[in-house]
Amino acid sequence: MATKVAEIKTLKQGKYLVLDGEASKITSISTSSPGKHGAAKARIEAVGIFDNQKRSLVKPVNAKIDIPIIDKRVGQVLAIMGNEVQLMDLETYETIDLPIPEELKDEITEGREVEYIEALGNMKIMRTKGGN
Repeated sequence: MATKVAEIKTLKQGKYLVLDGEASKITSISTSSPGKHGAAKARIEAVGIFDNQKRSLVKPVNAKIDIPIIDKRVGQVLAIMGNEVQLMDLETYETIDLPIPEELKDEITEGREVEYIEALGNMKIMRTKGGN
């Protein structure tokens, strides 16, 4: 599992963290300090990258949390098989089968380049590159 550790106070909206073993994107983050002798707390709302589940977390701002190492890669579509696509990574030339995201069904065609991400052993197509 490729992760690094960071303090909660260094996180920002739009960044990623690991919640319940899933790589998640932060949708909102707010902090509150309860008083004279209490530690400031952060409330984080996040959505899973691969499962779209909403998750929340409340912890002290100086607590440590895992940050997933997200690998952004480019691949070329070799074949479309139903609602799956076969990609060839343009760096390693390995082939990968990935599901086609609902929002990209019309844009993905054979020969087109797509950007995909890999994090915590999961992969997902994020967007298409340039027109063909």
